[in-house]
Amino acid sequence: MTRTEFWQGNTACAEGALAAGCRFFGGYPITPSTEVAEHMAVKLPKRNGVFIQMEDEIAGIASVIGASWTGARAMTATSGPGFSLMMENIGYAAMTETPCVIVNVQRGGPSTGQPTMGAQGDMMQCRFGSHGDYSVIALCPASVQEMYDLTAKAFNLADKYRVPVFLMADEIVGHMREKIIIPDSIMNVPRRELIKGVLPFKPDNDLVPGFPQFGKGYGVHVTGLTHDERGYPCATNPKLHETLVMRLVEKIESARHGIADYDILNPGAEQVFIAYGAPVRTVQQLMHDHPDKNIGFLRLRTVWPFAEQALNKFKNVRRFLVPEMNLGQIAREIERHVKVPVMPLPKLGGDLHTPAELFAALEAQS
Repeated sequence: MTRTEFWQGNTACAEGALAAGCRFFGGYPITPSTEVAEHMAVKLPKRNGVFIQMEDEIAGIASVIGASWTGARAMTATSGPGFSLMMENIGYAAMTETPCVIVNVQRGGPSTGQPTMGAQGDMMQCRFGSHGDYSVIALCPASVQEMYDLTAKAFNLADKYRVPVFLMADEIVGHMREKIIIPDSIMNVPRRELIKGVLPFKPDNDLVPGFPQFGKGYGVHVTGLTHDERGYPCATNPKLHETLVMRLVEKIESARHGIADYDILNPGAEQVFIAYGAPVRTVQQLMHDHPDKNIGFLRLRTVWPFAEQALNKFKNVRRFLVPEMNLGQIAREIERHVKVPVMPLPKLGGDLHTPAELFAALEAQS
């Protein structure tokens, strides 16, 4: 039987992880994500899980990678400066195909910036922050309910594709409090085990290898170096490196249509908002206040891989308007895929866009 709760977003994130079977949290407290760690510190020991506060964020993500290889569903939570420190090990997780969940409750940057204010300035860092070529999955909640639901979903995606999955929240959603509905249970997609006798990094038809969990009798070498299907380093073979990296990219990019999660409102509109995270709330308020069928809305829950196919649903669009709490990071991505004008609506400083500001943008040069 479902139940109703009144939770903070960060609490809902932690509860969503627990419901999804997360049994390891390794990290370091940092505003505005600390409540995730605090809640996990209380609840994990009661669920036969492990919470460990590491000496810094570098050690935090390293511990999560290690826990994942023992078979645990594992996560960490951080914000801007800590996210930057994790980047080398995020690349290691991508190369070793380690399923894990990284929650980034974004704040104003660069550097120490605005620890207690909301932002969306890490969206490109999430996609391209570590060195080399790889693909990731990033989900963006716009409500406390979605902090719960998308955190749980992130674990399923991580296990299915053997990839780091990001929950790119923001301070506004992380710290707001709302009524949410807790389902009876969460459908968990089990991690596909490696078949005995199959090489540990030999992919299946979906380009994802089975997982050789430590402690189950597999002999597997795990390295951040370019490796062959045995897992053995082979860092000077150009063809092998190309084959490996292309697979790491294509296992996500070839599945982008299945991973994509978005809503479309008024597909026949001439002016269309595109938003993710907290700015979704302002667009929703505008649509409520001005129920004009000539105003459309593409609401993204999945930002990476980018759902460019959704843009084609708007057949009459004259321009896209993109409110973001950054200087237009995803607006640039949208520009790559469309032939009509894209109007960035950037906002910095921690304040959310107001409906009046979005309405003024609609009226400008309309």
